[in-house]
Amino acid sequence: MSTCLFCRIIDRSIPSTIVYEDEHALAFQDIHPQAPVHLLVIPRRHIQSVQELEGTDGHLLGHLVQTCVKLSTQRGLGASGYRIVTNSGPDAGQTVFHLHFHLLGGRPLGWPPG
Repeated sequence: MSTCLFCRIIDRSIPSTIVYEDEHALAFQDIHPQAPVHLLVIPRRHIQSVQELEGTDGHLLGHLVQTCVKLSTQRGLGASGYRIVTNSGPDAGQTVFHLHFHLLGGRPLGWPPG
């Protein structure tokens, strides 16, 4: 999907600070960070949102969450805590329609968010 911002980051036609990649996922720094650690973890395959996941995508979903956990550990967030967030649809605040998880940490995060 050549018009998708995140697909263009995956194919390197848009620069980004990539911090992790494997055959299923890519992670990069958010350009408008909301916390000292703010990474986006995305699948390489274009999926519009969690609403578009299919029954066969359980392994991919688990892999994306485990990638978030791995990155949080690498950044020393395990003891203090972190947040993993995904938005689905415009009313939830999704602005890029490619499934992504925000990994946020490095400061106290209030509740409710937003």
